Amino acid sequence: MIIGKNRSASPPVVLREQAVTVATLSQWVAGSRPRTLPASLVPVVVGTGAAAGAGDPVWWRAALAAVVALVLQIGVNYSNDYSDGIRGTDEDRVGPLRLVGSKVAPPKQVLAAALGCFLAAAVAGLVLAAVTTWWLLLVGAFAILAAWFYTGGKTPYGYRALGEVSVFVFFGLVAVVGTTYVLIEELPWEAWAAAVPIGLLACGLLVANNLRDIPTDRESGKRTLAVVLGDRWTRIMYAACTALPFMFALVLGAAHPWALLALLAAPLSLPPTQKVLNGATGPALIPVLGETGRLQIAYGVLLAIGLAL
Repeated sequence: MIIGKNRSASPPVVLREQAVTVATLSQWVAGSRPRTLPASLVPVVVGTGAAAGAGDPVWWRAALAAVVALVLQIGVNYSNDYSDGIRGTDEDRVGPLRLVGSKVAPPKQVLAAALGCFLAAAVAGLVLAAVTTWWLLLVGAFAILAAWFYTGGKTPYGYRALGEVSVFVFFGLVAVVGTTYVLIEELPWEAWAAAVPIGLLACGLLVANNLRDIPTDRESGKRTLAVVLGDRWTRIMYAACTALPFMFALVLGAAHPWALLALLAAPLSLPPTQKVLNGATGPALIPVLGETGRLQIAYGVLLAIGLAL
């Protein structure tokens, strides 16, 4: 589009309009990675079950804890999408849609969505801290920093084989025990014991995702734990993440027999574990994420009921 011409003999100034990329609602939903969201809500459910069995929970706090966990997880996903996208590590990936890597949304929009989710989680967390204890603000700050620096910043720890450690800590120990605390302001041993299997199942989701991405991550220089361990040991690690939670259910069942209800979820662990151990690769591993998510939901709900009873 020609918008002007000076009086000299210089050529006309030409400005080209840049195309504006606008992602659809369904693309934003896909970019939030719905299959990973159980990893955020299940710990809240289990923490609530532990609180119900150990004391007299303040139920509205459970709803607010769920909001914190859910929007923080969505923020993590958008943050990873942004950070990986601007680095170019998502351009050739196999799996769910990536907004920046697929160029369906500008990086600034995805970053804004991530920061908006972090802000919403911080506000909800502030309310919980105000009615319980202010040291929860420190825990929340660490959670948000961990979410951002997983793939953000100059030295993301997710590129240094520490992703599973972070997931176990924040989606297991912090989420389960933290939920129990804000509901009854106590830290019963049952919450700590239940946090371990929930953290392992959350790690299983990440391990399955990183197993699928070993070839592209290795090529792009993304040093995940799966890249470090290699294909064979990553598959063994996934199997451990889906099997060990049932061992912990037996331990909890010794003191709380109703916790053995979690064993009813065992059949759901077989299909994804078989796919992984039988050598599924690339697109064949995509269903494993959904199946692992369903396993985590069933195990978490049954364990929560058992602890509450």
